This record gives sequence, C-alpha cells and structure tokens, in this order.
Amino acid sequence: MNIQEYFARISYNESHKDADLQTLTVIFQHHLWAIPFENLSMHCGETIELDLQATYNKIVRKKRGGWCLETNLLLFWALEELGFDVCILGGNCYEPAERAYADEMNHILLKVVIKGNSYIVDAGFGGAYQSWQPLILISGKDQPQTPGIFRFMEDNGTWYFENVKRKRYIPEESEPATGTPEPGNIRKMYKFTLQPRHINDFQELNTSLQLSPDNILQKKSICSLQTPEGIYALVGWTFTEVKYNYMEDTDLVQIKTLTDEEVEKTLKDKFGVVLENKLTP
Repeated sequence: MNIQEYFARISYNESHKDADLQTLTVIFQHHLWAIPFENLSMHCGETIELDLQATYNKIVRKKRGGWCLETNLLLFWALEELGFDVCILGGNCYEPAERAYADEMNHILLKVVIKGNSYIVDAGFGGAYQSWQPLILISGKDQPQTPGIFRFMEDNGTWYFENVKRKRYIPEESEPATGTPEPGNIRKMYKFTLQPRHINDFQELNTSLQLSPDNILQKKSICSLQTPEGIYALVGWTFTEVKYNYMEDTDLVQIKTLTDEEVEKTLKDKFGVVLENKLTP
C-alpha cells in the first residue's frame, strides 16, 4: 500500500505536507470525483471483503469504486497516513418509507479534528446529497455547498444530518423520475453519535447487506460519481445526469434508459469502471 499510488488514483498532485483544512478539502474532493459509490460487486457474483488491503486493491489498483464501508475506509487510511487526527463514526440512515431512522448502525463516516475544530467527512453517501467539502460539526448552522445546504442538529448527544432540497427541472425528452419525493424541503440523511468506532464494528453489517434480500443495495445495482458540475448515477438500466444550480435553486436532471450494451459502455466512459465479471443490472 502506497500513498503515492492512492494520489495517482484520485489525480491528486498538490502539496500534502500540512494536515490542514485546505489539504483535507482538496483530497476529499479529488476522492469524490475519482472514486464512484457503487455496489456492483453484489450484482457480479463477487464478495465484498471489509478489509483494508482488499479495499485498497479493489479501489486503487483495480480502479473500482465501493459503498460507504469501503470508500470511507480507504479515505480513513489515507488521512491517517497523512497525519490527520481522524476517527471512524457510525451512523443510522433515515429510511423515508418508514419515516424513521434505521434501528441498527448502517453507515460509516469520519470525524477529523483540525486546530480544535471537528469536521465531518463522508465520501460514502453517494447520490445527489453527497457533501463536497468537510462540514464543521456545529449544531443548527447552515453550511451551503454546491450540492446544496447542509446542517447538523444535536439533541442530547445524538447528531442529525440533513440537507435542504432544491427544485429539479426534468426536460420533456427525459423520462420522468420514478418514486414520490418526501414532502417538505428538508431531506433527513442520518443520525450519529461521536463514539469512536473500529472498522471491525461494521463486519456484521458488511455481511448482512450482502445477504439480506430486503435492502435497497440488493434490489438495485448502483453506481454514482460526483462531477465538478453535479453527479452521474446509473441505477439498474437508468442513467441520470444532474447539473447543480442549472437555474437559481433548481437542478437540471436528465434521465435515460440504457440497453445492456450501453450499461457496460457507460460504466467505462462515465465512471471509469471496467468489471471483471458479468454484471446483472
């Protein structure tokens, strides 16, 4: 394992001698723009090992992506190597269908302390609600970024992470998005505490997500990648391209259904992903 090899994977070639906020921000953004959030292994007959060496080989050497457990584990390793004061935290994602947070911890995120300030860094949320910069851990403070406005709310030691939604413009030639958005303009994302975790705390989750037929990751093949303008997402055969703030407070959303042949080409061209095994979208 080699930090320079990781830097090449994320196309980062700037100075990293200081473990400061600017360095953290730029590395985080390069990580997001290079490494897709994806669960394609589950739909290729591959087993996902929650192990640093396996994760490094998959994402850095094979140029794949990973889900939150993998991409945040790799980022944790890189930041630790660079001398950042970083620890792993566990979160419970909000489930809109249930209108409640998951009972069990099902998300991983990172806390980085710089000059006495705590920042949340999470490269593994994927989708159109992925933050692009470290977020200072302060309750009730709006933190605007290109993808939207983020905020934390704290209640009795539990932190709640949420995002302010923007309107979406879908041109007529695009196919309509499926699903009914939750009412209101606040998207609840997950809750967490500041109790430090070890990656082994997530081994059971890593196994259950691959075996349980009920979770969304089993039901849908997903690959998403942040871009300097927005996001690409491939869910099953549906390719979506989002351009943030196309108009004031409105994102442009273009949706297309692909053929099997186009899925493989799109993975390579848009996400830089070439699979070793046959994908069943």
